[in-house]
Amino acid sequence: MVADGYSVKLNYSTVQEPKMIIDTIANASRYFSLHPSFAKAFDYISNTDLQNIAPGKYEIDGDNLRAIFSNKNGMTAEESAAKFECHDRNIDIQLCITGTETIGWKPRENCILPNGGYDTEKDVQFYSDAPEMHFQLRNGEFAIFFPEDVHAPMIGKGEIRKLVIKVKK
Repeated sequence: MVADGYSVKLNYSTVQEPKMIIDTIANASRYFSLHPSFAKAFDYISNTDLQNIAPGKYEIDGDNLRAIFSNKNGMTAEESAAKFECHDRNIDIQLCITGTETIGWKPRENCILPNGGYDTEKDVQFYSDAPEMHFQLRNGEFAIFFPEDVHAPMIGKGEIRKLVIKVKK
């Protein structure tokens, strides 16, 4: 939590989780106090050759932090909304490395149309609701999605290179 430029230390286990965050890598340190693994996640981002690492999954800190690099063509809003998702056990830090990615978002508390049941193995719940808003990420911009944030990523034209870090809640 940041107020008037001052960082506030939160006890993550007893505080209501914040809503989605959108910012640039230059400001990442503002969010370290929100979760014990955020500093390590952003340190990984800072010390990784994001332009040249091969697409795939990488372990950062066992089950606590995992990185997923992808390099794919963007999809339509309709295609992305078909996988309108949120997670119970993980927080997503999604970083746009190159390209322009549009992401749909809606608070989970406003979603009323579950699309199937919660998949415990994949830690995903899909919804058939429509996003309430869309925003764009460009090179070096990230979003943090907490379990309360339902999101529809990878909307765009052309190639989008991105990193998703799964942070165990």
